[in-house]
Amino acid sequence: MANASDTSAQRGRPAPRPEPPPAAPPTSPPRSVRLRGGLDVATLVGLAAAGGVILVAITAGGSLRAFLDPPSLMIVLGGTLAVTTASFSLGDVAVAWKNAAAVLIHQTLDPKGVARQVLLLAEAARRAGPETLRNVLPELRAEPFLHRSVTLITEGLPPDVMERMLTGEVEASVGGHARSAGVLRRASEVAPAMGLIGTLVGLVQMLGSLNDPSAIGPAMALALLTTFYGAVLGNVILAPLAAKVERAAEEDALVKTLYTIGAVSIARQENPRRLEMLLNAVLPPGKRIQYFDREAPRVGA
Repeated sequence: MANASDTSAQRGRPAPRPEPPPAAPPTSPPRSVRLRGGLDVATLVGLAAAGGVILVAITAGGSLRAFLDPPSLMIVLGGTLAVTTASFSLGDVAVAWKNAAAVLIHQTLDPKGVARQVLLLAEAARRAGPETLRNVLPELRAEPFLHRSVTLITEGLPPDVMERMLTGEVEASVGGHARSAGVLRRASEVAPAMGLIGTLVGLVQMLGSLNDPSAIGPAMALALLTTFYGAVLGNVILAPLAAKVERAAEEDALVKTLYTIGAVSIARQENPRRLEMLLNAVLPPGKRIQYFDREAPRVGA
């Protein structure tokens, strides 16, 4: 009888609701990596200082107008552009000038910040699975290469295939920047040569007009100013820009390599501590991080 009353009592009570399954730990968006740079102060200050020294030397000993000669400029600028274009293609030359202008407003990602960002993503993927990184994709649109890398992770691409794809993209980017630097290097070599050609043209004109004193001055100006223009264009402007493009290419390749290492490690579901060692093996000595020893406890606090 007791069992029957207990059963009837239980029938009168509402059935207990099933407990919901434990929610997956939320994936916090990775901290954005700050851009370093803006205007490239070193390039602008260097070019301005070199131009200022030349300008002071010109104005201290004579008139600035005496150093302005359109035919000389035409020979050096036009000849340098023509010969450089003949050495490459129109597309290569256009991209090179675009990259040369871009280094004046060069913005790079801090490698240490990039490494921390990769480790944050790795920790989130280790806690809740690689698929949970879909939640942070909108936060990564400002960094296209990282966005593509994380997209490949969430799509379940095999790690080896992913590594080949991303490494190929890094190599293609490095090759494009190297081609642009080569265009600028070639132009820096051609400019002094065009100045020498202009000098020879001016000397020929001067020797051919010795009987006309009024023609000697313009011919001598053409002879000397083309050499001056070629030396300034090649050594003061083009050569530094080529060096800057090469350096920008190295910094871009480092950042993309860090993203590639992180994406492949996350896809393989490796321990983030191992990933930290892999990143430090690529980072320069002064940029290496100690995330788990120094920073991770503060992040979780």
